[in-house]
Amino acid sequence: MAMMLDESEASDGDLIGRARDGDRTAFGELVERHYGFVHRVAWRWCGNGSDAEDIAQEVCARLGRAIRDYRGGSTFTTWLYAMTLNAARDMQRKSAREAAKTTAYGVHALVAGDGGLETEDPTERMWAAVRQLPDKQRDAILLVYGEGLSHAAAADAMAIAEATVSWHIHEAKKRLKLLMRSAGEE
Repeated sequence: MAMMLDESEASDGDLIGRARDGDRTAFGELVERHYGFVHRVAWRWCGNGSDAEDIAQEVCARLGRAIRDYRGGSTFTTWLYAMTLNAARDMQRKSAREAAKTTAYGVHALVAGDGGLETEDPTERMWAAVRQLPDKQRDAILLVYGEGLSHAAAADAMAIAEATVSWHIHEAKKRLKLLMRSAGEE
C-alpha cells in the first residue's frame, strides 16, 4: 500500500501536520491522495458505486473534523480503513432505519439499484456473497483479500487481536463455501 512520492511531493506526515494547523491546501492534497483508496474500500464493503461514493464523501467530511485527533499510533491508511468501515456501517444502519420507517408506514421501498440481477462475473458473485457475511467476517475478508493486508495490519484496522482476524477469516470461508454452494457455485 505504500505510495511512491516524488521528491517534490510532501509526505503524508507533512500534509497531516499542516492540515492539523489549518492548511486547507495540505488537507486537499491529503484527501486527493487517498480518495481512491477510501472509495475502493467502500465499494468492496457495499458493492454499490453510488453508496461507495456517499461513504467516501462522508469519510472526507469526517476526516476534516477528525484530522486533529490523528496521533500517528498507526499508519494513516490504517486509520482511514477504520474510518471508512465505520462510515459504511453507519450508512448501513441508517438505511436499515429508513427501510423500517418505510415499511412501518406501508410505503413500498424503492429499489436501490441492486435488483438481485445475476452477474456473469464470478469475482463479483464472490464479493456479493462476502457482503452477506456478518460484519466482522466481512471486514476481515475485505481487508485481507480485498486490500491485501496482513492479518496483523487487518487486526490493527479492526482494533482486534490478530488471532481473532484469523478466526473471522476461517469462519467466513466456511460460510462463503455454503453461500456459494447454495447459489450453484463451486
